[in-house]
Amino acid sequence: MAQTEAAASRLSRARAFVKRHPVGVTIVGTLTVATAIAYGLWDKRDAFASALTDASWWILGLAILLQVIWLIARSEAWHVCVGAAGGSVNRRRLYRASSVGYLGNLFNSHIGMGVRIAALRRSAPKESPNVSTLITAEMPIIVIEIALAAICSFTLVGPLGLPWWLPLVFVGAGAAIVGAITRLSRGHREGFWKGLAVMRGLGMRNRIIALVVFATGAQVVRNWLVLEGLGVDVTVLDSVALLIGTAVLGLLPVGPTLGVATAIFILGTNGVAVVAAAGALLTATGAVGAVCFASWALLDWMRRSQRSPVPI
Repeated sequence: MAQTEAAASRLSRARAFVKRHPVGVTIVGTLTVATAIAYGLWDKRDAFASALTDASWWILGLAILLQVIWLIARSEAWHVCVGAAGGSVNRRRLYRASSVGYLGNLFNSHIGMGVRIAALRRSAPKESPNVSTLITAEMPIIVIEIALAAICSFTLVGPLGLPWWLPLVFVGAGAAIVGAITRLSRGHREGFWKGLAVMRGLGMRNRIIALVVFATGAQVVRNWLVLEGLGVDVTVLDSVALLIGTAVLGLLPVGPTLGVATAIFILGTNGVAVVAAAGALLTATGAVGAVCFASWALLDWMRRSQRSPVPI
């Protein structure tokens, strides 16, 4: 009993440390994983460098475009959730705040969410819900993404050697989470629970599901396109498995090394060097897509600020 309590106490202290120092932890995690990847690829560095140049420019351009499409769809889903939670912020202003947050996602998804919420509150303090409600408003999107990952988790059976019945457990857990969030949204309507309001009505819930499915599809196509462009013989299911792996490993503070680490972990049997190169290109095109989205936001803000002396 004493050992269990001591372990729980150490885990609690570790969590508190990570929350207090997210940037530092991410930097350490990124450097650690980058060192491990560099060590593992050192003997294959020539093949890795060659694979990086094998993808044609049109494939890289499409990968960037698909990343921008994902960012827009994800931002629209957030706009629907914020509106259902009582916010009246217009779409352009919310998209601009969203673009800043997705730059933060390059380092850590938790940092990205914090930056996105802070940017929205700063640009539209009266039209947006309070911080706690905005945090809760992220939950419907995340829950639907978890449910989709659970439904598609059978794609991990082959690459990871999982037992066939484990995806059934994931699907059951995903359904339970969606059901619990839906019940909470109907039974709790005040305070930060307002962030779950989008789950109450069938129309809004279906709209969120459609947006998340569309955004997920764009990411799956992006994965497949880059992998095929480098000559990796993969199926759409392999691309789905890579996306799920990225979402799971993305919970760890591994920063920009996430793409390479996930590609090796999920698809390493297809050739470590080439899939590592695919992971690097997916990360690079994702970063360029985020910069493009943020550049539009900056230009839009500058153009509209010249027209109006008041904050927009």
